[in-house]
Amino acid sequence: MDRTISMSAQSAPATASPLSGAPAIPFSRYFLFGVPALLGCSADLATKSWCFSSPSLRAGDIYWLWDNHVGVQLSRNLGALFGVGQGGFGWFAALSIAAAIAIPIWLFWFRAASDAWLTLALGCVMAGVLGNLYDRLGLSGDAWYPAPEVPGAMHAVRDWILWQVNDSWRWPNFNIVDSFLVTGVGILLLHAFLLNKQTPAPAPSNRE
Repeated sequence: MDRTISMSAQSAPATASPLSGAPAIPFSRYFLFGVPALLGCSADLATKSWCFSSPSLRAGDIYWLWDNHVGVQLSRNLGALFGVGQGGFGWFAALSIAAAIAIPIWLFWFRAASDAWLTLALGCVMAGVLGNLYDRLGLSGDAWYPAPEVPGAMHAVRDWILWQVNDSWRWPNFNIVDSFLVTGVGILLLHAFLLNKQTPAPAPSNRE
């Protein structure tokens, strides 16, 4: 009878937590995530603060660094990346807060950080989340610039980088953490594509 009970217990489905049997996260993963997140966010806030407080830069004017291709133009964005969802800054702020909490939990509590490329990608994404969230929460004293009379302008994301191929093809104005965000998403897509390529197909079953 003891043997029967023992066999029944072994055949019962496992109900262990997601962490059971998971490999320990190397300490270097914390740096791989934290360095791009902190450096990207710090560089973004420093450059935005300088540009939007400089008396020599006026809203809307273009200051070319490379004539007709790369320059500085101050603008505000009440939406998301590429200006999508104008006026929905409240929703984007809430989503950013959720992402800022969920990403570290997924990486370091649920051990997703065992994958180095995934950790680096989400570090870049975190830089984008934190840098733009700072503006959306209205934490910057000059976040209203250049249009304080526009409803919600205090919560606008500050953009200043202008890039264009020519006068007919211009990329929407962006900032440093937008670049980090796009880079992180690009790494995620490339990682997913390569992972699918490297994953071997399951062997065909001989059972009828």
